[in-house]
Amino acid sequence: SDTGAQKARLVTKEEWLQKWEMGNIGFHKEQGHPLLQKYLNVLLNGRSGLRIFFPLCGKAVEMKWLADMGHSIVGVEISEQALKDFFAEHNLPYCEKPVPEIPGAKVLQSTSGNISLYCCSIYDLSSSIVGKFDGVWDRGALVAVNPCDRQRYASLMIRLMEKNSSYLLVTVSYDPNKHKGPPFYVPESEIRSLFG
Repeated sequence: SDTGAQKARLVTKEEWLQKWEMGNIGFHKEQGHPLLQKYLNVLLNGRSGLRIFFPLCGKAVEMKWLADMGHSIVGVEISEQALKDFFAEHNLPYCEKPVPEIPGAKVLQSTSGNISLYCCSIYDLSSSIVGKFDGVWDRGALVAVNPCDRQRYASLMIRLMEKNSSYLLVTVSYDPNKHKGPPFYVPESEIRSLFG
């Protein structure tokens, strides 16, 4: 697979934080993603009360939507502003707690307890901290992580999944020589090799 000039591209934590600070968040969908609505039955598979993970969650409106259906939501995001915006925009009261296992990290949890959003690097998480998940909604995470970190990312996702998990993944298809990313181009062959 030819991923052009993207292979060595690195987007820093500071660049992501700046996108949130400047409001340069064209990746955020105010109405939620139509593909989640279309394939919701694949994610849920007739099950209720699931633990669903949102990697690099931003302020995804789908977190509230799924929580309102009775699911337990866990997200991770480096931008504290994004997480606070999520709670503010949905008028959800929350509390903040430190995460003892991760220096400098915090978790913002809805007072109802069904939404827990971790403010830290996704690579600081482990199943001993956040548990395992019945479902993952990866709407913009794999395509946002630096290409050199994809294997590390996929390995973490696999470790965080229960045996019968459903993993919904949205990618974008384009000529990687014409756009430096993110979102990065991830060919289907690479997705298959990452996730099996």
